[in-house]
Amino acid sequence: MKKHMSIGMNILGFGAHAAAWRVGEVPADAYLDVEYYRNIARIAERGCLDAIFLADGPALVGDVATQPVGRLEPTILLTAVALATQHIGVIATASSTYNDPYNLARRFASLDHISAGRAAWNVVTNATDAAAQNFGLANQLQHAQRYARAEEFIDIACKLWDSWEDDAIIGDAGSGRYAHPDKIHSQDFVGQHFSIKGPLNLPRSPQGRPVLVQAGSSEGGKALGSRYADAIFTTQTSLEDGQHFYRDMKQRAAHWGRNPEHLKIMPGLSTVIGSSEAEAHARFDQLNAYHGEHGLIQQVAARVGIPAEELELDAPLPWAQIGEVGTYEQGSQGFLEAQLNLARREGLTVRELSRRILVGHRLLVGTPEQVADTLEHWFLAGAADGFNIMPDMFPSGVEVFVDEVVPLLRKRGVFRHEYSGSTLREHLGLPYPQSQYARSRHETH
Repeated sequence: MKKHMSIGMNILGFGAHAAAWRVGEVPADAYLDVEYYRNIARIAERGCLDAIFLADGPALVGDVATQPVGRLEPTILLTAVALATQHIGVIATASSTYNDPYNLARRFASLDHISAGRAAWNVVTNATDAAAQNFGLANQLQHAQRYARAEEFIDIACKLWDSWEDDAIIGDAGSGRYAHPDKIHSQDFVGQHFSIKGPLNLPRSPQGRPVLVQAGSSEGGKALGSRYADAIFTTQTSLEDGQHFYRDMKQRAAHWGRNPEHLKIMPGLSTVIGSSEAEAHARFDQLNAYHGEHGLIQQVAARVGIPAEELELDAPLPWAQIGEVGTYEQGSQGFLEAQLNLARREGLTVRELSRRILVGHRLLVGTPEQVADTLEHWFLAGAADGFNIMPDMFPSGVEVFVDEVVPLLRKRGVFRHEYSGSTLREHLGLPYPQSQYARSRHETH
């Protein structure tokens, strides 16, 4: 069977472009309406996409004076979305820095049960002081501390998800035997950050455990993702960088004793699609006009950590003021590195860079054929197992992708015509994970 790419649809508010809400495709409060998300999910499911994805953070960010800000809590929202769909996976973001393992493991196991095996957790560590200050801290934890906590957090979550063996439930009403107590395992875990007794207070979920997604491209993020993640959402903006990241992560996975094929690398792609290049650029120009020059420059300033007033529109980035990526504690190091590489490689001015990024990922303004070309090229050239698509605005951005791009990918034999499984793991081509406690029990007998 020919290998197919995986495709996720990232629902970022009204779209990847900050001015999308001003176009008026939907009401300005649509991002608070579950039917808005259900509609996008149904369209994506019509195209047999693997999953929808919700980013999140536990702080109010953005300019509330000029755009809708804030988000519904992802696991609650995606529970409602899952009940309105049948096949598509639901990926919710949650922080390992501002949650506790038991509650979060229980929440995602519940989502996996309710969705009949379509749930995934996107692990983030939240690199802002704004988030920290909502949880009794003056400043965020240092980068290394956040990732050390995340590693322990994921380890515990996996133990909790595995704490019931697959055949722990007997369910014999006649004899009154419900479960095998010896197949339900306490963790008695004591670590640097957490102490957890366990077990989880519900049986194994339909996927064995929810899919784990990770999106960090810093050194700490790569170490974490290669060890634990089933899929990695990443930020590279050139084919060469994408191929390098792909090879690196597969090698790291093998170092941990994993099958590299079971780690899916899924770069992000922001899309602005038109029936012709001229139409696509006109659509992009309209969005940029709403956003304004100031908004575009603010986007660059926020990414590189330099005040907008210190940036000259038609000059290169002030490289002397930009330190080593690994020294940045605020914001995503992966996003920063991808954008600095893009600006340096192509010699972009601040103005030019502002028109090459939306949310930090690779941006393509063009026709359905051009989008299909770049997805196919990266996939076949060993730079991606799939993609996380971020349309400029909803719902038209997902409609044109499903109705115009997906048929081209199918015609080229690189994307499915229908779902062949029922769980997100099956969509991604990932095996069902055996409980680690079942393995250890078999090893001792």
